[in-house]
Amino acid sequence: MKIGFVINPIAGLGGSVGLKGTDGKRCIEAKNRGAVSHVSERALEAFECAGDLMDSEFQTAGGQMGEDVLRKFTSHVQVTYTPKDSSDSEDTKAACKTFKDIDLLIFAGGDGTARDIMDARQDIPVLGIPAGVKMHSSVFANTPKEAGDLLRMILIGGFKVRTAEVMDVDENALDEDRMSASLYGYLPSIEENDFMQSSKTMSYGASDEEMKKSLAEFFVADMKKDVLYILGTGSTVEAVGQKLGIDKTMLGVDTVYNGTMLGKDLSEKEILAALDMYQKAKIVVTPIGSQGFIFGRGNQQISAEVIRRVGVENVIVIATPAKLSEIKCIKVDTGDLELDAMFKCYLQIDAHSKEEHVVKLEEE
Repeated sequence: MKIGFVINPIAGLGGSVGLKGTDGKRCIEAKNRGAVSHVSERALEAFECAGDLMDSEFQTAGGQMGEDVLRKFTSHVQVTYTPKDSSDSEDTKAACKTFKDIDLLIFAGGDGTARDIMDARQDIPVLGIPAGVKMHSSVFANTPKEAGDLLRMILIGGFKVRTAEVMDVDENALDEDRMSASLYGYLPSIEENDFMQSSKTMSYGASDEEMKKSLAEFFVADMKKDVLYILGTGSTVEAVGQKLGIDKTMLGVDTVYNGTMLGKDLSEKEILAALDMYQKAKIVVTPIGSQGFIFGRGNQQISAEVIRRVGVENVIVIATPAKLSEIKCIKVDTGDLELDAMFKCYLQIDAHSKEEHVVKLEEE
């Protein structure tokens, strides 16, 4: 099989430092905050799970845009494009245009990378290794490991093609702490299965808004004293902040102690510093739309280290019945396979004020 491969080297750079993406000015800001991208590690993880690649031929961009990773697994690598020292979206597009007669295009990045690839190529099926901050498009595998597992299956038995959504996020809305995603277009991708994520649904209607308020009321009444609550992203958790009477960010991570907001729109480093000061802590998250992710999509500030410090047993997942009805299973993508495995069980989810649901987490 002939495969094209490209990495966006700055993908995911803004996640751990509390930014909502890495496009444009956010990339500069992320670097100023000392952010480090883990996109290469996520690509390495995918190819490690893919098994023997020696029977495949790869075309890629030079250096950190693909070549450095591929050389660790196979000698069948043709560098078709040499990027600038500091690559950008134009390098992604240019690299993809140089790939000739390939059967599959694999990329590591986020929604911005998917849009760049769509602008350059719409004639080749794509498989995304999730490595960005925003990943609402349905061209991505659930995790790097599952991208590798899927590639191994493809190399053995081939694949079927489906049409997948590429989503566009309004960055101006992000600056205003609003999530506004629209359809950018479509790309051919791998037939949807348990390894591929679905597109994100953004709203459920007025009745669900009322249910969020009911859920928030129930949750706040049950909050414990002298516990640091790390409130994650999403409108469901935002409703908890509204019930507390604090200025909770919808797209950021905030901390609350005894009903008082301590930190707003925090980075991973700031959350870890807060954990140094308080003995007891809990993390409150909600599944991301119909994708079902509770970690690894838009809340990378709550890193594997943060979760380990708090403890898996102190992770609280809240969701309305409408959201639960669209979720096959809960998913995690912390970047730490050992930690992810600790979530592979049944998880109690607060569904609304009078009942709780038990939702199965995704299995290996």
